[in-house]
Amino acid sequence: MKKQNVLNLIKYHVERNENSFRNEAIAIARDFDSTGDYQLSEYIMGLMSESNLYAPQGKDFESEFLKQVETRNLGALNLPFEISEDIKGIINAVNHNVGINKFLFEGLPGSGKTEAVKNVARLLDRLLFIVNFENLIDSKLGQTNKNITNVFREINMLPNANKIVILFDEIDVIALDRINSNDVREMGRVTSTILRELDRLTDLNKEIVLIATTNLYSNFDKALIRRFDAVINFNRYSQEDLIEVAEYYFSLFIKNFKGISKDTRLFRKILRNVKKLPYPGEMKNIIKTSLAFSDIGSEYDYLKRLYNSLIGNLEQKNISQLYEEGFTIREIEKLKGERDEEKNKSTVARKLNKEEVENE
Repeated sequence: MKKQNVLNLIKYHVERNENSFRNEAIAIARDFDSTGDYQLSEYIMGLMSESNLYAPQGKDFESEFLKQVETRNLGALNLPFEISEDIKGIINAVNHNVGINKFLFEGLPGSGKTEAVKNVARLLDRLLFIVNFENLIDSKLGQTNKNITNVFREINMLPNANKIVILFDEIDVIALDRINSNDVREMGRVTSTILRELDRLTDLNKEIVLIATTNLYSNFDKALIRRFDAVINFNRYSQEDLIEVAEYYFSLFIKNFKGISKDTRLFRKILRNVKKLPYPGEMKNIIKTSLAFSDIGSEYDYLKRLYNSLIGNLEQKNISQLYEEGFTIREIEKLKGERDEEKNKSTVARKLNKEEVENE
């Protein structure tokens, strides 16, 4: 600590500038922590926490590595029953306050991991901070290691820990298996630092909740997996679960588009013809773009685009093939856009009869 720090504290106190006073006090505590005087550092942070003046609130909180994420006005979280039950279990475990506070969410991209973390923070009535990997990862040898130490120092020094959730989104960026890494030594140092800091977090801070997400669980360091109290698998969507999620997004988005007719039955039938439906994140984008890119003059053009995105080659399929897929004549008309409106006759029906005759 320097003389200027003391002068700044006095100045901010006289000016009743609580935000600057708090930031200066945090800087002093970090300085003591960096020089090994952990007890004094924790004492300062304890005083600040007890005063309830220095809880990190929105734009007032300054950090090099942590960014606050908004958790108000979240949309519905459409998760399978089994995953929803696990989320409820996390809420219960944290509320029991028995030191179970580190969780790993693993699953394919778009499976809802990050959105689930936001909802966990909301349900716990806690602020959510995400680790900024753009600032954390550094090409300089050893600098990423130092940054990891610094980010955990910031986490450990956060006041009001019982009101905080920390998210390491896609932690595999810095924590892949040390054995399978191309740069074994560097990744070994980075992962070893994470292991050490997670252990230290357990000793120093039993109230803060830390959640990490990964798309590459199979490549995850096994020692690191053991540092988490529970691993939640998000790869548990059945076909019916995915159809239900898709219908939710369809109903949500179509309300924003004029000149488009809603046909939930045909929408659902297209989904049931897909061999393997994409996970919610990708499905959400496909539905949104199918609606947004649709021809304003064609009320069912979005269904044609949806079919091509999920199944493909609609233009190359004849009427008989679509009929065999379970679509009715009227549904094929909507997909193909083939109907003589002036004569109010179905060109699809005539073509289907012709194809049947030719195939006999």
